[in-house]
Amino acid sequence: MDNRIPCPYCAEDIRPEAVRCPHCRSRLGGLDPTAWHRDHPERRLAGVTAAVAHGLGVSLPAVRVGFIALSFFHLLGPVLYGLLWLVIPSRPGERPPFEHGVARARDIAGRFARGSGSGVMPEEPRA
Repeated sequence: MDNRIPCPYCAEDIRPEAVRCPHCRSRLGGLDPTAWHRDHPERRLAGVTAAVAHGLGVSLPAVRVGFIALSFFHLLGPVLYGLLWLVIPSRPGERPPFEHGVARARDIAGRFARGSGSGVMPEEPRA
């Protein structure tokens, strides 16, 4: 007999690896940020809509239409798409582009600080 756990929504016994409860059809663990990534076979441009669709359990065409509809409200669609591209990693286990940028900026700032010493210009002797 396998170890079953109760569904958090209907309390029926389900398998621990279940994504959706077979009894109440509730999605389990959809907002787990470690499961979000942009490398899906149905991706088109950058994979953001595919990541959102898989992460939230919504159909992919509905998410694409949602981004297009948001484009008509102060260009919120492209802005949101770009922000999500920055924070959703490309593949599982990778760091997102935003973290790469922050790490690179810290590295450059560290090299700049080390190169200039204390960062304070020495005073010249007065005659």
